[in-house]
Amino acid sequence: MFGMDSTKLQGQEIPSPEDAGEGVIISPDTRRDNRVPPHQSRTLKWPVLDSSGAPAIDLAKWTFTVQGLIESPTTWNWEQFQSLPKVRVFADFHCVTRWSRLGNVWEGVSVHEILRHCGGVSPKAKYVLVYGHDFGWTTNLPIEHFLAEDALVAFTHDGEPLTAEHGGPARLIIPQLYAWKSAKWVAGLEFRASDKPGYWEEGGYHMRGDPWLEERFR
Repeated sequence: MFGMDSTKLQGQEIPSPEDAGEGVIISPDTRRDNRVPPHQSRTLKWPVLDSSGAPAIDLAKWTFTVQGLIESPTTWNWEQFQSLPKVRVFADFHCVTRWSRLGNVWEGVSVHEILRHCGGVSPKAKYVLVYGHDFGWTTNLPIEHFLAEDALVAFTHDGEPLTAEHGGPARLIIPQLYAWKSAKWVAGLEFRASDKPGYWEEGGYHMRGDPWLEERFR
């Protein structure tokens, strides 16, 4: 599904990491001289794209589960997950459909904080399979991208709670890969020794998705 959120309109000036404020994690790609990857165009709005539309999520039943090749598989409910320490991340956002939204500020729980509560990750774990609350949707990630300092499960965008159309109440954010890897309506993670294609990857999208290498399709 495709739409456009005009409420998130930016000005012409590109937000700078130098203005992000104290204590904000700066995604390294925002320090590039040219922040727009090859064959992308900057958008001042925030397009809405997903496979099947936003699912109906009852926060009283919401869960987030971490499983697989980790020491202590863990499941949180919404209240427990909200109580975890939070970070803010300044990052750019690149969609495989060739638009880029520069200078987003996300707030949520860093992946390192999540893993701190799950014990160590097995050295056999090379990939992460991400699950969504939307109709069994998945995507896959190399573990090195998942463990990047700027990766988090976000609740807010530019100081406002994520709306359902943008993946609220919580979505994964992996700024250094194309945006389809930043799973909307995230439900959990599975650490794996082998790679497994997710929804879009089964349809021919790239298994990694680096925008600077234009890894759009396999």
